[in-house]
Amino acid sequence: MKVTIASAQYPITEHADVSAWKLHITSWVTEAVAKGAQLLLFPEYGAMELMSIFSEDIRNDVRKQVFSLDAIKSEFCAVFEDLAKQHKVTIVAPTIPVIENGLNVNRAYVFSKNGFAGYQDKFFMTRFENEEWGIESAPKKLTVFEADWGKFGIQICYDVEFAIGSQILSEAGATLILAPSCTETIRGASRVHIGARARALENQIYTVVSQTVGDAAWSPAVDINYGFAAFYSTPDTDLPEEGIIATMSAQKEGWLIQELDFSKIEQVRSEGQVFNHKDHRQISCTLETEKIQIKQIQLCPRAEARGN
Repeated sequence: MKVTIASAQYPITEHADVSAWKLHITSWVTEAVAKGAQLLLFPEYGAMELMSIFSEDIRNDVRKQVFSLDAIKSEFCAVFEDLAKQHKVTIVAPTIPVIENGLNVNRAYVFSKNGFAGYQDKFFMTRFENEEWGIESAPKKLTVFEADWGKFGIQICYDVEFAIGSQILSEAGATLILAPSCTETIRGASRVHIGARARALENQIYTVVSQTVGDAAWSPAVDINYGFAAFYSTPDTDLPEEGIIATMSAQKEGWLIQELDFSKIEQVRSEGQVFNHKDHRQISCTLETEKIQIKQIQLCPRAEARGN
């Protein structure tokens, strides 16, 4: 099966009101659909642009922002739900801070042609989220979304830098991991992309990164953004030699659109040059039953042992 995916390099844009924001989002979705996209991936914290409609007092207080965005999450979701139904596509909305069971979590809502499909919360917090913003680690629940063309999971930004989530999703049938992200430096963006490439290799799957771009000086939470969209695979038979399917020039606004063929994933897993997916699973099972022994060898005697 094949699917055409649009990954956004998305600017944090200032809006006069909710109606202006809705027109902005509608324009972005319409453009991707016109280019044949069946699944649209927006970046992490793209919803922070909605802070521009609030008072300066709320804009400048990163703690108050969470409560303000949570208050309008229903209206936020309704916009993406209507667009997904209208265009008969799947949309992974930009993540938005929400409050649930007393926790401030970072959530990616997913909508399909049938409406609301579910969500994925972020597990691992960066220092800024944890120490300054008050965004908290969500309960450890992973969701596998099943479409006509296959199954996918979501690993939000920092989450994709750890192997565990993608491995569990892959074992549950996902052959695509989506990584919506928001980073402000080349180093931060690089960590996400390196993580996405590693997850593609380990699990013999496709990974797709969407990132915020440009500056939004009015927003203390997402004022500086550096990133680029990308599609990755494992570097194996009939797939790119370096595992890089497509990338977009950093900081450029727009969609990166690519068709992915999942029969190539099946072929690599059954006939590839290596069997990362199968061997990864076997190694994990081995580690559960056998304890790895660590032996330390001192190559250079300590100074006191030489009488110095």
